Amino acid sequence: MSNNLLKGKKGIIFGALNEDSIAWKVAERAHEEGAEFILTNAPVALRMGELNKLAEATGSEVIPADVTSTEDLENLFAVAEKKYGKIDFILHSIGMSINVRKKIHYTESNYEFYNKAMDISAISFHRVMKIAKKKDIMNEWGSILALSYIAGQLAFPGYNDMADAKAQLEAIARNFGYYYGVDKKVRVNTISQSPTKTTAGGGIKGFDSLYGFAELQSPLGNAPALDCANYCITLFSDLTKYVTMQNLMHDGGFSTTGVSNKVMDKLGFE
Repeated sequence: MSNNLLKGKKGIIFGALNEDSIAWKVAERAHEEGAEFILTNAPVALRMGELNKLAEATGSEVIPADVTSTEDLENLFAVAEKKYGKIDFILHSIGMSINVRKKIHYTESNYEFYNKAMDISAISFHRVMKIAKKKDIMNEWGSILALSYIAGQLAFPGYNDMADAKAQLEAIARNFGYYYGVDKKVRVNTISQSPTKTTAGGGIKGFDSLYGFAELQSPLGNAPALDCANYCITLFSDLTKYVTMQNLMHDGGFSTTGVSNKVMDKLGFE
């Protein structure tokens, strides 16, 4: 059901890969709510994924961009500027770790891989906003979001260097959000989402156990990807104009539950 929450708004969505992606569902919901947007991902991801299918369904243009490349991002924003003038929202839904892919233990991290994970998963958020701000492409009261996870704040074995990347991502949102708010009235937030069965999430060691534990621990259960997309829509809308520099928990209550009865039952405690 559409409430036209984003009617007339324009944006850029980074990171949709396939129908399991949160960014994919955000794009579908943004389209339903009346938004227009450009879809973008790295060239290699475009070859692996199904983004053209989403573009056709939402009437969107696909522009390849490597988020570690200033040149690629400047080209992306130049296309957006030519197409829309100014824009109202950006979604950063990007994360990649070679250490995770190669199952290298966190304490034995390959630092070349580590730096790559930081660049793609966190520093790219700063790079995106730096170029957007320099080009003055965001409308006042615009909204920029990145997707995070509670491993940026708590230790989760197996999440590896992505935990460090999420901590950095959240810090960038706070710090850049301050300056973007003061200078341009643009709001910047991260959403800390429940474990979600996406292509990226599936690469985390022990993901199924982590997902099951979070399901037992959360009073409402794990938040599905579609509900995360709905939350993103509210944060792109004018209903949340004064929410900025926040790491917003969207996890069914996981982050504020010490221990649930279900977990104690599983452990045999009375």
